[in-house]
Amino acid sequence: MKLLILDAGHCLSLALVREASRRSDTELVIEVGLALDAGRLEEIAPDALVIPPLARPISAEPAAVTAHAEAVEACMEACLAADVPLVWCVSDQLYQDGFEAPIDEHVIPAPRDESLRRLVATGARIRAEHPRHLIVRLGPLFALEGSNAWLNELIDTLVAGGELRGESDVTFCPTSADAVAMALIGMLQQQHCGAGAWGSYHLAGTEPVSAYTFISMVRTQLATRLEGRGERLELGGVKALHHHHDQPLRRVLNCRRVLAVFGVHQKPWRLELGRMLDAWCRANDRSRSDAEVEE
Repeated sequence: MKLLILDAGHCLSLALVREASRRSDTELVIEVGLALDAGRLEEIAPDALVIPPLARPISAEPAAVTAHAEAVEACMEACLAADVPLVWCVSDQLYQDGFEAPIDEHVIPAPRDESLRRLVATGARIRAEHPRHLIVRLGPLFALEGSNAWLNELIDTLVAGGELRGESDVTFCPTSADAVAMALIGMLQQQHCGAGAWGSYHLAGTEPVSAYTFISMVRTQLATRLEGRGERLELGGVKALHHHHDQPLRRVLNCRRVLAVFGVHQKPWRLELGRMLDAWCRANDRSRSDAEVEE
């Protein structure tokens, strides 16, 4: 199976590269940006085109959101012309006001923000015009490398002694980019073998948590690992923010359909976070050793 991945530096694109490198049944072709025409698509002839999500669209500049939406629609048109399936990953922030209960796949986002509505319109076009599509709505992605990786930003700030801030009244399900990559390739392998299960799916980590609690957990686990290695480092602090005083916001994706259709289980974010922090500590140890050798 050959996949064409756009936005080469995105944390999800890098995770797909890592996952594909461990397999013998998946070939990746990576494009730097989101621009793609039908000629290039026909030349590569992939079994699917994968577009990583625009991270944190709520806080993104409206022009950036519009540009992303337009690029996705241009890709959809190219996919239609070349008869190539389209996979578009989308942030859970499109459910701007959240829901009391976990959000099912059939619930179409209806945000108040005009920029977010532009992304919803793109999703509507894909559902109406391209039968062979997967729209995969994701919880907040975290990874150690790549753009929009989030976790690397948190670690860098803590190590530099800076303060992190997170909402204590916004609940979501942090999602490992590596887990998403593994799930996407598994889903597309089944589609490549004729599953024909096109449509919208939700994919997120287990255990809903507030932004503040997640960031606090990053700090606690990082401090524990550094202390265990005998490193004395004063990490920055974490401050709770309160943006939804009257009604805490819950943005929790119901991921039962991806399990029922593809057999994809959600990965616990705590385990994924611990694994990534272990990897960061090992890389940090190697960097220090190399620096000592050079001295």
